[in-house]
Amino acid sequence: MRTPASTCTDDELGSWLADIDHWRAERRIRVGYDGKQYERSELLWTQSSYIQTQMMVHDRFFYNPTIQKYTVDRYLKDLETRYGGVDSVLIWPTYPNLGIDDRNQYDLVRDLPGGLEGVKRMVDDFHSHHVRVLFPAMLWDQGTHPEGTADSEALARELATIDADGINGDTLEGVPRTFRTASDGFHHPLALEPELGPASDEMLNYNNMTWGYWKYDFVPSISLYKWLEPRHMVNISNRWAHDHQDDLQFAFFNGVGFESWENVWGIWNQITPRDAEALRRISTIERAYRHLLVSKQWEPHTAMLQFGVFASKWPSSDATLWTIVNRNHYEVTGRQLAIPYREGVHYYDLWNGAELQPRHEGNQSILSFPLESDGYGAVLASIREDDNTLRVLSTMHALSEQRLARFSKEWVSLPQEIVSAKSTVPPTENPPGMVKIPATKFVFSVNGIEIEGTNDNGVDVQYPGERSARRYHDFEISIGSFWIDTYPVTNAEFKKFLDVTRYSPTDQHNFLKDWVKGTYPLGWADKPVTWISLEDARAYAKWAGKRLPHEWEWQYAAQGSDGRVYPWGNAWNPNDVPAVDTGRMMQPPSDVTDHPRGASPFGVQDLVGNVWQWTDEFTDEHTRAAIIRGGSHYQPQGSRWYFPQAYKLSQHGKYLLMAPGIDRSGTIGFRCVMDAEDKGAS
Repeated sequence: MRTPASTCTDDELGSWLADIDHWRAERRIRVGYDGKQYERSELLWTQSSYIQTQMMVHDRFFYNPTIQKYTVDRYLKDLETRYGGVDSVLIWPTYPNLGIDDRNQYDLVRDLPGGLEGVKRMVDDFHSHHVRVLFPAMLWDQGTHPEGTADSEALARELATIDADGINGDTLEGVPRTFRTASDGFHHPLALEPELGPASDEMLNYNNMTWGYWKYDFVPSISLYKWLEPRHMVNISNRWAHDHQDDLQFAFFNGVGFESWENVWGIWNQITPRDAEALRRISTIERAYRHLLVSKQWEPHTAMLQFGVFASKWPSSDATLWTIVNRNHYEVTGRQLAIPYREGVHYYDLWNGAELQPRHEGNQSILSFPLESDGYGAVLASIREDDNTLRVLSTMHALSEQRLARFSKEWVSLPQEIVSAKSTVPPTENPPGMVKIPATKFVFSVNGIEIEGTNDNGVDVQYPGERSARRYHDFEISIGSFWIDTYPVTNAEFKKFLDVTRYSPTDQHNFLKDWVKGTYPLGWADKPVTWISLEDARAYAKWAGKRLPHEWEWQYAAQGSDGRVYPWGNAWNPNDVPAVDTGRMMQPPSDVTDHPRGASPFGVQDLVGNVWQWTDEFTDEHTRAAIIRGGSHYQPQGSRWYFPQAYKLSQHGKYLLMAPGIDRSGTIGFRCVMDAEDKGAS
């Protein structure tokens, strides 16, 4: 929205404010705006949801697969320690894994550990900490298996079952009114929060929240939706930024919120210490004076005395709050604010936790206080000193003993490690069903196929010898001689393993989901086994005296030494792989022997286009992910957001891991390797 210049006369400011107030009234009349949804007691929480975090269910602080428990306390404690905690959480179980098979967005919620009952207990844990819970709606998910009912009804029913509080409309320019109607119909009203700005002002009638993607100039812009409805909550989102100073300053100026999104699709982008500390202090003030930040008399760009210092004024009948930002890259001290003199009014520098003593000049009170470079300020005028203000002054006084400038602005990439694999005992004779691959110095050139993240530091994975995770990898590696399965492990082979070992995973959910009564369907003996987790595959490999391949071993066995694009050569040939399955109901994979012309130079078969194959696992403090190779036959249609394919040997998929039950997929299988020579752990 257009703003006044950084310096203007009182008359000019008054004229501008009258103009935008008239403009607001006209737009409201045009769409029949009534604001009734903002008066509903069930949705009042949205008006003080200042800090919302988007949380991947794959975050290791949130769920511990070893003890099979959600660790909400641990997750929230980390946020509280680093930046003062959150008011709401957007729990994200879908993209970027959605589309790996035909499970739809609702299935992936049902597949969370414990099913819907377990998810409800987890939501209850958040509620016990006074944190509201949202889940996403992906209307673009029209290529996986149909739910059999309208999205609005399906999601409203599911979220009512787990007692969630709201919906985030992924990619939507406004969540449709049908979701408002559906959730009310289940007597469980959900807050609606589109990712993008509503396509029409009329949608503000039922979208109580939005995200904001903003452009930043020197002069702070005014939130359109906050201006049209001061009770509307905007959470500013800038997920790939390493510096959130502009986001936080514009949020504080507008009295709106911030999306503290650090785990971005399994890529860790932690808020810097300075931004985290600024967020702690901003949220302390916003939460304490939430009743003022919805003032219908909000006055953006109220007059300030210093150049480059901007403020919003939030009046009520007995108190007024100013939220202030210093856009200068230098400290500004001295006279800041001139306001009409009123007898008996107390003035407080909330940011620094001290009472101000105004200087009277004629009919004005002049307030002086310091503002750090690129800093913040907050002033309260009140006729009485209440307990709330005393608490804020005490808290902020303690915090302000360390200036923001003392906190680092440096962003640091989170280091990753590859999970080690124990070497196998070399066979004394040629193992049946395996191909021997000779030792070599291999040029390992591969890149991740993540849809988002461009080539930012931290995207994809970090191999040994690399300084950080990155999308593109190219280095020479010495590979010892090894044996590799000619074909992926089949259903028949896995059944033999079960019969001998009586293996039963601790987390049984989705284990061999396509089997019936403990065995595979008729005619499936030679199809690759799927619906097995990384842990299941490792258990089989250990029983067989083998291990899972390192990714570079898989690629070398598939590519040879000539850098070919596909196992059979450089030109794509659809006849050398299974037919692509684009239906909404996924078909079974092909037999592993069906496409012999797709063999690699070493004679390794069924490498590409039938099922993905487990290789290495990578971990950092917050995320686990597996590298899967070869792509699959299944390609849901209709959206570019589905898990992409990686048929080329220069590409790999990064599959986020949470727990075996949700990790298992109908398109992921595996093959094994054995070391052909003695060596230590690798």
